[in-house]
Order: sequence, then C-alpha cells, then structure tokens
Amino acid sequence: MNSSITGTAMERFVAGLPSEVGAAPTDDPTADYDALWRWSVDHPARFWRALWDFFDLDGVTATPLADGDAAVLADATMPGAQWFPGVELNYVDQILRHARTHTDPARAAIVGIGELGGRTEITWAQLPGQIGAVAQALRDAGVGRGDVVAAYLPDVAEAMIAFLATASIGAVWSGCGADYAPDGAAARLGQLDPRVLYLSNGYQYNGKWIDKRAHGVELIAALPDLAAVFVVDSPDGPEFDRDAHTGPTLLAHHELVAAPRDPAVEAVPFDHPLWVLFSSGTTGRPKGIVHGHGGVVLEHLKVAGLHSDLGVDDVFFWQTALSWMMWNYRLAGLLCGATTICYTGSPLFPDADRLWELLEREGVTYFGTSPGQLQASRKADLSPGSDHDLSRLRTLGSTGSTLAADLFVWVDEHVGAQVPVSSVSGGTDVVTAFAGGSIGIPVVPGELSVRYLGVSLHSWSPDRRELIDEVGEMVITAPMPSMPVGFWRDDDGSRYRAAYFEHEWTQGLTPGTWRHGDWVTITDRGSMVIHGRSDATLNRHGIRMGSADIYEVVEAIGEIAEGFVVGVDGPDGAYWMPLFVTLIPGASLDDELRARIASDVRRRLSPRHVPDEVLLAPGIPHTRTGKKLEVPVTGILAGRTDVALDPRSVDDPALIDWYREQGVAHRW
Repeated sequence: MNSSITGTAMERFVAGLPSEVGAAPTDDPTADYDALWRWSVDHPARFWRALWDFFDLDGVTATPLADGDAAVLADATMPGAQWFPGVELNYVDQILRHARTHTDPARAAIVGIGELGGRTEITWAQLPGQIGAVAQALRDAGVGRGDVVAAYLPDVAEAMIAFLATASIGAVWSGCGADYAPDGAAARLGQLDPRVLYLSNGYQYNGKWIDKRAHGVELIAALPDLAAVFVVDSPDGPEFDRDAHTGPTLLAHHELVAAPRDPAVEAVPFDHPLWVLFSSGTTGRPKGIVHGHGGVVLEHLKVAGLHSDLGVDDVFFWQTALSWMMWNYRLAGLLCGATTICYTGSPLFPDADRLWELLEREGVTYFGTSPGQLQASRKADLSPGSDHDLSRLRTLGSTGSTLAADLFVWVDEHVGAQVPVSSVSGGTDVVTAFAGGSIGIPVVPGELSVRYLGVSLHSWSPDRRELIDEVGEMVITAPMPSMPVGFWRDDDGSRYRAAYFEHEWTQGLTPGTWRHGDWVTITDRGSMVIHGRSDATLNRHGIRMGSADIYEVVEAIGEIAEGFVVGVDGPDGAYWMPLFVTLIPGASLDDELRARIASDVRRRLSPRHVPDEVLLAPGIPHTRTGKKLEVPVTGILAGRTDVALDPRSVDDPALIDWYREQGVAHRW
C-alpha cells in the first residue's frame, strides 16, 4: 500500500524549500514528512508563502504579493486571522488560466454522467465561453458583487458552470441538493435572500424519475427576492412549462450557454465571500458557513495539487451531492487543470458495480467515494480490479465516516495493491481535509496517513497535554486560510465563536483553540486514527469508547449492512448500550448472529465494548450527507424532550419515530 513519489508536485515543492525546513533529501522528500509538517505549522506565513509561490498565484492576482511574513499573515489570532491583507484575486481566474494554457483544449474539463448513462461534456476550450455567458445573464438579472445565487440541483455539470459564473462576478454561491424537500431547501437558502435560483426539472435515481418541477415552484414561492430563475432541464423527464410560469423571469441554461461570451472576471479581496455552506441542521437551524475566495484557492491547491498530486492529465471523480462540502472540494480538480466528473443517480443502481464501470469507461485516475459504497461492493463479492480495466486509477479516496481497516485490505486485494487508499477527514467548517493520505506516504489500514501541511492538529487530554498513541480530543491550534470568514448574519461573531471556541470542554484552554469534536489518536508515526464524535462518546462505567471502533468490527460481519450504537444514561447510574443493525437481503438476526457479533466485538476490542443487546432496525438515521445521527438519537432514546432535531435534515425522517418507540419500550 504505497505510491511513487518520483516526479510529483510534492517532490518539486520540497526541493524548492529553504534549508531551514530540515526535510529529507530530494530523492525521497517524504522520508521525513514529520519535519516538513512541523515546519509548516511552526512557520505558517513561510509555508503558505512557499505554497503561493509554488503555484504562481501572483499570476492570478491584481497585484503581486509583497515581501515579508506580514504580507501573508498579518494577524494569527483565532478566530479572525488576517490572511494576505490587500491582495485581490478571484477563484475563477485560477481555473481559466488552465483553459488558456491547456495543451489539449479539446480535452474535457467537466463531464456530467446520469444514472441512465447520459453524458454531458464541456471541454477546456468551451469552458470560458459558458462561464461568460451565464455570468452576463446574471448581471442582466441585476446580480452584482455580494448578491447570492442559490441552486436546488442534482449533481450535474451545469451546476459547476453556474457556480463559476457566480464567483466570476463576485457574487456568492450556495447550493442545496435536489433530494431535499422544498421546505428543507428553503430553511437553508431562504436565509440568504438569493437574487437568482437555479432549478432542475428532476433527475433519475434508483431506476425512477424524480420529478422536481412542483417542488421548484414551491421553493420559488418561498424566496420572495428572486429576480430570475435559471432552469436546467434533464432530457430524462418532462421540461418545465415555461408558458405557464408566473413570477420571476425564467431562463433556460442550455439557451444561455448556446451563445458563448468571453468572461469578465472581477478581482475581489482575499476574504471576499465565495460561497455559503450549511451545517447539517440536525440540532437546530442550519448555520450558514462563509468561506473566502483566497483561502479556498490556497487550501484546495494544497490538498488536491500537492498531497493528491492532481494535474492536467488526471480525471478526478468524487461521488457527492450539492449539499455536501465534497461537491465544493471536488471543484479543486478544475483548479489543478484535471478533468472533473459529476454523477447524478444512485451509486448502487442497477447494482454495486455501477461506479466501477464508470471508472473504467472514463479512465478515472482519482476516485473518491464513501465507506458505504465500498462496503456494498465487498458484500456484493465484487472484484473491480479483475472485472474492469482500472489501470489508470492511482488513488482511492474515502470520507463521510471512518473507513474500517478491513476495507483498506479489501481495496488492496480486490481493486489493486497499486491503488493506495486516502482516507480523509475534514468538514464543512473548513471545506477541506485536516488529514488523510498523501502522495508517497505508506498507507496503514485503519489510519489517516498524515496530518496535512499547514494544519496544526493535535490530540489533547483535558488538561491540554499533547497525547501520542492515546485517545484524546482533536484540536487545531493555529489558523488555516480556509477557516470560515464567518457565519451568515452573525455580525458580532458570537455564533462562530460558540461553534468552535467556547465549548464547555475548552474552558481554560489557550485562547483561540479550535475544538473539532472528534476523538482521535495521533500515532508515534504521525498518522491519525478517528474513534468517533467526542460528543457521542460511549461512556460505560467511566470507560470512554468510540463508536467508530465498534462499527469497524460489526460492519465487517457479512450479514450486517450497517450498525448504529449509542449509550443512554438512565436513573441511579444505569447505562444502556444497544446496537441497532440493518441486514443484507436474505439475512436474519438470530441468536447465532447475535452471539457472533458479541464474540467478535469482545475478541477484537474488549468485553466492555459488547453491546447490551442487538436490535434489528428498519434503517439507520443519517444526515443527508451520510453521517450517523448518534447524538440526537441518544437523547430521543433517553426520552428527553429538549432534543432539537429537524426532520428535514434526516435522510429518512420516519425512522425517528421508530427509535423513539424503542426508547419508550426499554425499561430500566
């Protein structure tokens, strides 16, 4: 489980660093990655300046960057760090420079693929004209710098063009997946008072046409400040009835891009809002998280261009949706000049082989997916490396939840030993990864290979001791350029501070310590293991346990489709730790399977990890980005009446009533 370092961007980057870094010889710049990482977090201004110079970002700014550390980081206080004061640039310029210089302008920049096999291709030669055409239509609709363009779309190629056009004029983008009901979309987008809304007539999912026309009309009615609505019509279903439409001007996206126009990109301040991403909203009103142009460009070039070594010869595909920050991160493929693929539909239709077939057909070099898709592939007894030509695939990324060690091994054996697994962890908060795989760094099953450069990530004990090879609280002790500019309509910054810097656990900590909410172990090799959310920690008789450790064991059992474990406090010190499971088709939860679950958990973890009972569930509740809802369901099972859970943020809201009934049925 390794990959070659020779000729990579990381090798060239390290070779150009000053001798003070203390990095390894240039024939193997990852041999002492820890020294490189420590230099990057101890000297953030020098590191980010080196990255700026490596990617020649003076070439996309209105004025060259001045000399000196203060020109990079004028104030390192968290929150509120001041990055690159006085610098003006635009995210879109970094992409358009590839369109201008690409050695093969006829090569695809964006590819959109539908569940039924339909394919949309936008070449590098076509990209500027389409951006410019939509940008002019936005200007004609009255959209200017700082105005919001919202999208209620599936993962289609047109969404990427709409975003780039929005950003090019200094307007602010916000996307919501078309799988949301209209009121769920309005709970997010309605906070932003958008001027333009992008809609779709519908999409194909799991073999069915999902008609979104009526939902689109409902959402339009919920957004009173709209000046125009732009529609992306899928050929798989009936179009919007434009003649019957009343209200804001309705324009068809395909008609706009039919008349290409040179883009006029506006330079904006480094921290000018690029987009608003929303928190899951499971425990209250979704929070609008704002990121800036410059911070996202730098951070995404670092992770995608340096750690992942994406370049103009690559084909980058991460299966995602507009509501998930991975949609925004996937745009980093364009920042690096790579062909970038989006996919509309179920990743498992008509069967678990669907995406592997896509990888072969499109010649994908970097495939990003979820543990669930890999788990489904394993349980379907697939062997993608044998069944498909995946010779171009050089990295497999995974995020959304912790990737179990046995799935690393499955990839090694059934996808290819030459394909390293990059298990990454980050968040909507920073729209990037804190840690993950890195080109040339050996992969150990169950571990995130490195803390990424420029990320001062540590595992701390409650008394602020740095822990190695022990479980602790994940903290960030220095600013990152892509940390939020702020929260939407949070003028005094109070909600932003409360989210990361004012948790009960952080009282008395060094001011400006970011608490992320994960239990992690930093190994003596510098890798990281995630044990689960610290606010969902299982605390049985004073012993803290991570739910992710239990899932790794349980979900490796062939009959188990998914597990869900929580710990519920009861009266007089009582504690109930049930494990809920769903099964693969044809399996049944009998005494033998329950005994095998208990035996495997006891053998691979400890007797304390064995659940009190194993219950068959009709489903596992997740956020719409796939994260298990351990914290609110724990409160519901306990019978608490103060649990703030918005059903619109749950992938299957009907499940919540079932779990509530389980809590009522349980007797202490």
